[in-house]
Amino acid sequence: MDFRFPISVKGIVFRDKRVILLKNDRDEWELPGGRLKPDEKPEACVVREIMEELGLSVGVASIVDAWVYEVFLDKRVFIITYLCTCHDFSIITISNEHTAFDWFPLEGLDHINMPKGYKQSIRKAMLIAQ
Repeated sequence: MDFRFPISVKGIVFRDKRVILLKNDRDEWELPGGRLKPDEKPEACVVREIMEELGLSVGVASIVDAWVYEVFLDKRVFIITYLCTCHDFSIITISNEHTAFDWFPLEGLDHINMPKGYKQSIRKAMLIAQ
């Protein structure tokens, strides 16, 4: 049997040793990003999604990670994470897809209600960004 998963492309954006996260309707913190559209490149997807969700214009620095997330029992999503850069944080506007955003210190990730895979991707991105 073939497995087919939706693909979600997420961006990791750092600022002053903090990472920006969004709160979803499951009351979890997550990386900004979303579903890959047909014929869309993953890099273009993450740039589009971060603009839609946060109003931030980003560049893609590097692919970080890929993993499968089981959102609910028998509902899985293939996640691709990218390290992104941003030079203007003056205006951040969240979409109606999320209830909040915040900047979290990198050393405090273990205490955040967030899927383990996102935490691992953020740690990998920290090593790439150094």
